[in-house]
Amino acid sequence: MFTPVLTKNFGLGHPASLKEYEASGGYQGLKKAVKLTPAEVTKLVLDSGLRGRGGAGFPTGRKWGLIEKDTPGPRYYVVNADEMEPGTFKDRLLMERDPHLLVEGIIIGGYATGTGHGYIFIRYEYTEAARALGQAIEEATAAGYLGENILGSGFSMDISVHRSAGRYECGEETALLNALEGKRANPRSKPPFPPVKGLWQRPTIINNVETVVNVGPIISGGPEAWKSLARDKEGAGVKLYGVSGRVKNPGLWELPIGTPLRELIEVHAGGMQDGYAFKACLPGGASTPLLTPDHLDVELDFDHVAKAGSRLGTGCVTVLDDSCCIVRAMVNLMVFFARESCGWCTPCRDGLPFVLDILRRIEDGSATFDDIAVMEENCDAIYSNTFCAFAPGAVGPVQSMMKLFRDEVEEHIKLGRCPLKDNGPGPWFRKSGSYTTDYGLGDLGPGIGGEDYSGPPS
Repeated sequence: MFTPVLTKNFGLGHPASLKEYEASGGYQGLKKAVKLTPAEVTKLVLDSGLRGRGGAGFPTGRKWGLIEKDTPGPRYYVVNADEMEPGTFKDRLLMERDPHLLVEGIIIGGYATGTGHGYIFIRYEYTEAARALGQAIEEATAAGYLGENILGSGFSMDISVHRSAGRYECGEETALLNALEGKRANPRSKPPFPPVKGLWQRPTIINNVETVVNVGPIISGGPEAWKSLARDKEGAGVKLYGVSGRVKNPGLWELPIGTPLRELIEVHAGGMQDGYAFKACLPGGASTPLLTPDHLDVELDFDHVAKAGSRLGTGCVTVLDDSCCIVRAMVNLMVFFARESCGWCTPCRDGLPFVLDILRRIEDGSATFDDIAVMEENCDAIYSNTFCAFAPGAVGPVQSMMKLFRDEVEEHIKLGRCPLKDNGPGPWFRKSGSYTTDYGLGDLGPGIGGEDYSGPPS
């Protein structure tokens, strides 16, 4: 019987207070950590096999070990809570329901890396989460878990909650640092990497919310116990999985990492709604390549999903059913990505709107087969020639569409219209020049900046 580790306090119906968190074993990890050396704490996290839960999957203990320790002066620990990936909704619930779990993880991470100040860079719209975190920080400070000489260890740390001004690009770690400094949220050139020169050019560790909340349980229970929670030997620990789309029971679940996609959809999400069949899914947020029914038995961990041709990403699955036009789904995604580009590099700034224009013409049936070739060529160029991972993530689903659903794409051109339009006013029905949708991806608007985009500059 699986016992929740990260979500055990979710049933309280309110943010867990300090007393409630301690009653469930909270801050035992911190009490154990400060009796060890920072290097020993880092090794425990490394031995656990914890990999970053923000999408990249970089080993957390290894990242901690990279921080520059010889440079005198301050070091910083930054938590990326700028959760703007479409289809992803895991970090918000962690912060709203059990904020002390994040606070404890930050303190342990700060102790291990010698960082005296922590920042939680949180999405502006997450007002309830920011409020819960502020209260948790006050309680932790009053209890002696934060502030000067924490638990008599000689280590001192404080934490600030910084509400973002908003932009998808702020989720890229170096763009986040620029935004935190009050600058335009553009990515920085790397190297140097943040553990050497990060916030205000000082050594900085950046971790995702879901990554950090695992730290307390790893230290308190030991790395082997946490590692054994995984479904298979290639993974380690637990994972928060979400499902949205036309399923009977959309939601979020804490499960052993490596849980099969089929189990997630058919058991936990209740299967497809009556009258609909599974067509495809984005397995880890909007920027992950598609998986099809042939992939339903893939185990949802970093390595197995990569072997299937996609990425685990955030672990939040967006399901597309058989009434969904795959081209229109890509239009919907590309509207978002083209609008959210920071504009720092040409392939992303100009390439994404160009791909969006071709996708729209394919969906309308006004494109030609030459347009498909041009779109594929541009996606390939964008994928390998941009400043950060934003644009490769944006075109990844489009590239997978051409690999897995080329027949459906070409059918638009052959018929001169979307082949699903005869189905009536369903989830991808075009009406009066704009698109409406009742599908899980949501309606991201008719174009860039609120205006219909007419094509790339001449």
